[in-house]
Amino acid sequence: MRLHRAVLPLLIAFTLPATALPVSAAERGLQPEDLVGLDRYSSPVLSSNGRFLVFAKREVDMETGKATSSLWIENLHARDSAPPVRLTPEGWNANSPAFAPDGSGVFFLSSQDGSSQLYRIGPDGGEPVKLTSYPVDIGGYRIGPDGRQVAFHAEVFPDCGADLDCTKQRLDAREADPASGVVYDRMFVRHWDAWDDGRLNRVFVADLQTGAGDAAEPVLLAPELHANVPSRPFGGSEEYTWSPDGQSVVLSARLATPEEPWSTNFDLYRVPVNGGAAVNLTPDNPAWDTGAVFSPDGGTLYYRAMKRPGFEADRFGIMALDLASGERREVAPQWDRSADSITVSADGETLYVTAQDTGEHPLFAVHAGSGGVTKIIAGGSVGSVQLQGGTLAFTRNSLHSGDQVLVGGIGGAPERAITPSAGEMLPDVRFGEYEQFQFKGWNDGTVHGYVLKPWNYEEGKRYPVAFLIHGGPQGSFGNGWSYRWNPQTYAGQGYAVVMIDFHGSVGYGQEFTDAISQHWGDRPLEDLQKGWRAAQRRYGFLDGANACALGASYGGYMVNWIAGNWHTPSSGAWKCLVNHDGVFDTRMMGFATEELWFTEWENGGTPWQVPENYERFNPVHHVGEWRVPMLVIHGEKDFRIPVSQGLAAFTALQRQGIESKFLYFPDENHWVLQPHNSLLWHRTVNDWLRQHLGQ
Repeated sequence: MRLHRAVLPLLIAFTLPATALPVSAAERGLQPEDLVGLDRYSSPVLSSNGRFLVFAKREVDMETGKATSSLWIENLHARDSAPPVRLTPEGWNANSPAFAPDGSGVFFLSSQDGSSQLYRIGPDGGEPVKLTSYPVDIGGYRIGPDGRQVAFHAEVFPDCGADLDCTKQRLDAREADPASGVVYDRMFVRHWDAWDDGRLNRVFVADLQTGAGDAAEPVLLAPELHANVPSRPFGGSEEYTWSPDGQSVVLSARLATPEEPWSTNFDLYRVPVNGGAAVNLTPDNPAWDTGAVFSPDGGTLYYRAMKRPGFEADRFGIMALDLASGERREVAPQWDRSADSITVSADGETLYVTAQDTGEHPLFAVHAGSGGVTKIIAGGSVGSVQLQGGTLAFTRNSLHSGDQVLVGGIGGAPERAITPSAGEMLPDVRFGEYEQFQFKGWNDGTVHGYVLKPWNYEEGKRYPVAFLIHGGPQGSFGNGWSYRWNPQTYAGQGYAVVMIDFHGSVGYGQEFTDAISQHWGDRPLEDLQKGWRAAQRRYGFLDGANACALGASYGGYMVNWIAGNWHTPSSGAWKCLVNHDGVFDTRMMGFATEELWFTEWENGGTPWQVPENYERFNPVHHVGEWRVPMLVIHGEKDFRIPVSQGLAAFTALQRQGIESKFLYFPDENHWVLQPHNSLLWHRTVNDWLRQHLGQ
């Protein structure tokens, strides 16, 4: 397993090695074709005894741009450490695996017959058995504790109730209607990349047949809750969970009322599987409650909760609700990190929690009683945690590799990689070495960043720089792997890379994260400027006079802001800029974006309540100061930051005669996801950098 490990605590900056391997030790750096074509591993699940591990493998046909996903199984107790074997048949697309509670089979979703339905296959493979044939797609599911029931979610029209045929018939009728107009009387009119068609995600429960055949007619849970469960656009089956006795399901829901676009009030509801009324377990918290998991005895419900309504980047604290008494407490109130997931140990005494932490995303063990916290899996970004039979399985990525599936890491068990790293899949590729550094930023606070050497680094040489600015803005460019903004693709072109986790970034305490709200243009800009100067002082191989700044989303906003506020010789002029899906006009953003809670929190109110806040750091006011060549990129289906923002930036550049290009994707959202589009994105960006930086 080739994962970079820091040799000193992350709070202390350390020095890159003075020497590097000769270039001849590897043939080339990472190229966009490598990144797009890499196999991807995800969704590890363990059998109840911890003996078998199943995971998903995604492969891309680079000629067609089509991706396929298959399931693989590993016997973790095999003496010969045989490699994993394919579980699902050739030609099948399969995803979302889950073991039967008794280990007798593996459930999964597949669209083998044209729609997404539930299947089951034995641990030895064979022909999958189709369990459902519903007229709508199953979006995700959770198998009940006894293995004889399934909770699943699907998109349906609310007034159709549990009649899934009703939804299918209505969709067919719409398809046949020659009129295309749609009348709306409330928001969300559109969300992320889809227009509202009247359907909601809803959760159903169905009995599974013991043999081959269709599942029973489903029961709609909580029909009185007019809400998307799971939430859109990114919620999944982690937003609902079975009770250990199989008598109820707890789900997280935000009511789809007219106030939904400016609300972050998710509550936890306990719903009997017999179709009884839902009970709100968190009515007193007007902020976000989600991610419920039961203790093994079913007496305690652990979940994650924010405290401030309307703020999507508030800290998720770990809560414990005694279901008998109704008493609740925060498990680790002094731990200034935001929990991203919770997994409960078999004895109920330990909560395994992932959280962003100082440029990485480790796994922590939190004592359920005392709230004591210990970091147990470090080095990179941990996700998809599973614990069964004393075996821990998880994924981890880093600046050197995409997700690997690993087991071990607790109870003295050494870590063991089940799937290959990027370096093992690309043996002729040499990755840029990296390290974290720190400096004094805004308000004399400690700010962290990362620097990557180019893949072909030679001591004594200086290299042009790609200065990457993360989005969010409550995000982080740290020790992790991305298939959209991967710093190794720039190192692979021969550039050094600098990334700064400015005030507003996550993983440094909630006060640090809060610092950016209503301060988009001053505090983070100060951090970026000081971090850029600190990096140049520390790393002599950075050619500060030959650098381009690049960013997406908030990073794209900051590129627009930099264009009018950071271009004097004394502050360090940029050779070029890249603005992907960036905010150009903050006032119009407050009217045109879909999730209004975001702009209203970040600016302290609506555009008509506090217009001065929207104008204070509005890039549109500084367009006359723009001088630096800029590449603008935007997707038509980006409803978070509508395409008009990118077009406006390009218009401002062209109208002033500033060298500029506009890369437009009619079929992409806030991200670029399709393989061939991703290649075009990378090639266009790299050509822009080469044009202005050389190489």
